[in-house]
Amino acid sequence: MVYAEAFSRPLSRNEVVGLIFRLIIFDAVTYFTIKWMVDAIDPTRKQKVEAQKQAEKLMKEIGMKNVKLSEYEMSIAAYLVDPLNMHVTWSDITGLDDVITDLKDTVILPIKKKHLFENSRRLQPPKGVLLYGPPGCGKTLIAKDTAKEAGYRFINLQPSTLTNTWYGESQKLAADIFSLAVKLQPSIIFFLFYFVLLLYFNSDHEAIAMMKAQFMSLWDRLDTDHSCQAIVMGAANRPQDLDSAIMSRMPTRFHINQPALKQREAILKLILKNENVDRHVDLLEVAQETDGFSGSDLKEMCQDVALLCVREYVHSTSEESHDEDEIWPVQQQDLHRAIEKMKKSKVAAFQYVLTHVCLD
Repeated sequence: MVYAEAFSRPLSRNEVVGLIFRLIIFDAVTYFTIKWMVDAIDPTRKQKVEAQKQAEKLMKEIGMKNVKLSEYEMSIAAYLVDPLNMHVTWSDITGLDDVITDLKDTVILPIKKKHLFENSRRLQPPKGVLLYGPPGCGKTLIAKDTAKEAGYRFINLQPSTLTNTWYGESQKLAADIFSLAVKLQPSIIFFLFYFVLLLYFNSDHEAIAMMKAQFMSLWDRLDTDHSCQAIVMGAANRPQDLDSAIMSRMPTRFHINQPALKQREAILKLILKNENVDRHVDLLEVAQETDGFSGSDLKEMCQDVALLCVREYVHSTSEESHDEDEIWPVQQQDLHRAIEKMKKSKVAAFQYVLTHVCLD
């Protein structure tokens, strides 16, 4: 009877306050426990924290202190590059003069001379630009140079940007790519299509299909908003494998082909410009022997030559004679040896890919 009366009587004010306080404490402990457990099992937690620190640092460097970014925008902002901090110029690219001239007239001119094009919707800067061609021929370098000359902030997305373990997270990341580009405009969103989009946009998985639909919808908004100063620029090795929906949104395309003979000679001159090269070296002959080499191949070959000279100097002289550290200049035979090494490497890589393709 006593217990029944205790339960039936109204609670005092102190008892109500104590009960509410205990419920609040219990809810808070439950919330933070669940949050800690989710963070503990999240494999991307460490990368998110590092990305947020990097993004905050970059935002301060570019003077965007009062812009509020979401958690996903922070993850993407970690790949932001300020055009003023890009140590690249058009002089770093050689052998692609026609492409660079065309790109300047098509993409950069409407940006820098905006007042001449503001009354025409047909003469606006393109919202989608595709650079396509073999790997190692300067597509990423051209994209960075474009951003620097136009004064656009460069969002260099990595293959891991659109991937997330949790269902629905990739869609949020895809949406925040464009919201971040709008907040940071003028900006360029740069993709390596071969690694990022080809893998996902050719999939029939439900989550990927949802992300693709959202991605395309947001891309269309950029195209229809003529006041928005954001451009999507992509680089692809095999444009024929790209989704047709992507190709239709990138009408401005530039073919970055492998360098021809004269272009290879010009690239070699640029790479070896500040190196100690013997005056009898014939770079035209070297260019003739490097048929099929990309700009990246030529750069790696010249690096091998420099290392070869250092190794030979170290192994052929005594310790006492290393005081002056005068390495002899690059000889023609050094370049021949580096070419042969590079050719063997390319053949081995091709055979490896061919073997695995046949097995698949």
